[in-house]
Amino acid sequence: MPAASLLLLLAALSPAALGRGEQRGAPGRIAVVGGGIGGTAAAYFLREKFGRGVRIEVLEREAVGGRLATLEVEGEGYEAGGSVLHPLNLHMKHFVKELGLSAAPVSSGLAGIYNGEEFVFEESSWYIINVLKLLWHYGLNPLRMYMWVEDILDKFMRIYRYQTYDYTFSSNERLLHALGGNDFTQMLNQTIDEAMQKASFSHKFINEVVCPTMRVNYGQGVNINGFVGAVSLAGAESGLWSVKGGNKLVCTGLIYTSKAEVISGTVLSIEPKTRPRSTGDPVKLYQVTYNTTAGVTGDMYDIVVIAAPLNRRMANITFKNFNPPVPEFSSPYHQTVATLVHGRLNASFFGYQDPSAFRFGAIFTTENPKLFINSLGVVSPVEKKGEEGKLPLQSAVWKVFSKEVLTKEQLSLLFSSYDSVKVKKWLAYPHYSPPEPLPPIILHEQLYYLNGIEWAASAMEMSAIAAKNAALLAYHRWYGNADKIDQEDLHEKLKTEL
Repeated sequence: MPAASLLLLLAALSPAALGRGEQRGAPGRIAVVGGGIGGTAAAYFLREKFGRGVRIEVLEREAVGGRLATLEVEGEGYEAGGSVLHPLNLHMKHFVKELGLSAAPVSSGLAGIYNGEEFVFEESSWYIINVLKLLWHYGLNPLRMYMWVEDILDKFMRIYRYQTYDYTFSSNERLLHALGGNDFTQMLNQTIDEAMQKASFSHKFINEVVCPTMRVNYGQGVNINGFVGAVSLAGAESGLWSVKGGNKLVCTGLIYTSKAEVISGTVLSIEPKTRPRSTGDPVKLYQVTYNTTAGVTGDMYDIVVIAAPLNRRMANITFKNFNPPVPEFSSPYHQTVATLVHGRLNASFFGYQDPSAFRFGAIFTTENPKLFINSLGVVSPVEKKGEEGKLPLQSAVWKVFSKEVLTKEQLSLLFSSYDSVKVKKWLAYPHYSPPEPLPPIILHEQLYYLNGIEWAASAMEMSAIAAKNAALLAYHRWYGNADKIDQEDLHEKLKTEL
């Protein structure tokens, strides 16, 4: 036997080759439904795994960016959607570096917590005074919360190691279990209130510190699930940042880098089809039908990744002739209204009769049915992020979060004068109500759903993690790499690989 033939035979019999099973050609065309951070990150990671030969098309009915968007006020752009990132959001940090973008620190000025009648906590510009105030009001609860959140973050950070080694998970439950075991999956089945009471945090601390954090980040109180609650508390730490020029620049940058083609259209339906190859063998494809300005059209794809919430009010897609049928996703998303107001705040609304004594740049609120806002704070333009804003009582741009669109009467109560108001209504994140069942990732053989992870926690980085998981899952299932999917005890296994 010639040496070359022997080498080929040995290669074919190697464990790696045997693990892959029958060699399969690369997919010809992949569709990504949705051009937000999840969809654009999926296009990036799919290109990374499948290589240059695959055609990737991103179907987006509106502008690329999804729930990352800016609004213009007085000629400057301001974040109206997802605004802040955590210093440990490693995928987003990588994207910013890879795309040549700049990160800018987020500063909001002094913060106060308002209960509808008075401020229950007022931040000082002196660090040591803040520490003493926190100790006086809440004992060791703030320090214990920091340690509690750090422990959860330490476990969560394992996902980056798993994904670096190309490991993936076929369900969101398996992904969370691989990070934090039963502790993480249990957090989905209890409220953050229950989780923190169980960890012996005081009612006062939960109501006055934890609840306002939930309200500003997720528009909901302490009845949201424990996992998203912990993510929310992590977002209250220092070192938060955003992308100079607007966070949506990450999405447009990922499209460019992935060399994906953006098709402007609304996806109407997805249907599995079987077509004969030129060899006569059958090939399984998906027919994706979408509506464009030129009318209804469609195309065939080997793999489809859905990166838009499968909620009838957000992505009303019909799944035709699937056996078994693709389940309905009827769980509601929570409406949050972002209102950008250029004006002067009315300090007397918050009980300050002497306006010069009012120094807050951010106001968070406790649960109170009389309150018509969740939070408000001075914001900087996206091109000037990181610069110190104006003093609160000077005319500034404030971002107000509320459940409903503010009336003129409500705006007049909040502001002594204003000359510009811009409003953006969002179905921003799931309406959390534990126990929280997580939607599946695999909807069909090569049909994947990325946004189910939002029911654990909705954040830019969570979408990026889900995007990489879906891209790896699609890749390994396409090529039959079962050893990279749903491996148990990964944390211990990877210790031995160092």
